[in-house]
Amino acid sequence: MPVRAYTNWNSRPSDQEEQIEPFRKYFFICEGANTETFYFKRLIDLRKQLGIHPLIDIRLWEKTDADRDISFAKNLVDFAEKQKQNPDNDFDSDRDKMIIVFDGDIFEEKVQGYEELIASIEENDIAAVTNPGFELFLILHIEGSYEKNIKNHEAEFLRIDEKGKYGHAYNTLLELTGMNAKTNSRIGELADNVSIAITQEKMINQNIHQLKGKVSSNVGKIIEDIINEKPDI
Repeated sequence: MPVRAYTNWNSRPSDQEEQIEPFRKYFFICEGANTETFYFKRLIDLRKQLGIHPLIDIRLWEKTDADRDISFAKNLVDFAEKQKQNPDNDFDSDRDKMIIVFDGDIFEEKVQGYEELIASIEENDIAAVTNPGFELFLILHIEGSYEKNIKNHEAEFLRIDEKGKYGHAYNTLLELTGMNAKTNSRIGELADNVSIAITQEKMINQNIHQLKGKVSSNVGKIIEDIINEKPDI
């Protein structure tokens, strides 16, 4: 069982009522095993408060067992494609969408083929990319963080530290929240402020086709699009 689905979709409100099926399902599948999982589980729990249409379902595909540590976006895309073919995963290729969530920092220095990767995802699905990493998107959930922590600090976010990592976003988030985003599940509670993140994200680059050298995220834009979707049925 390489994935486990997390959803709060209520397909049968009671035995007397006709079973309802979602018009469209959005499946999030993430490069990171912990931080993103904490976040998207909380976001899914908030679907009604966010005003997501009752016939739109959002689910998280959690990688399990040996697949838990799959990373690097190309491997993640290949893994997601295999999951789509598994009938147990309830993926309708005509209507449902996969959202592949990954970090852009690996394409800053080392890895080629970014544009080809994005094009291949966008043929059928949605690429959700943060540069340098997901912690940047989490920082945007904190009121005023763009002005205080990101504006005029872009170079720091895209600088490799002495450990060979893009550590500035992680360190900034730790400083702002007091939480280790990789181990503390309460970091997911930042999803309560997703409207703040959606607004602040518009102040940075959201065009993932022009990502290199830019502090970027389009995760908030994708969530906003899901919130605004009204099925025409």
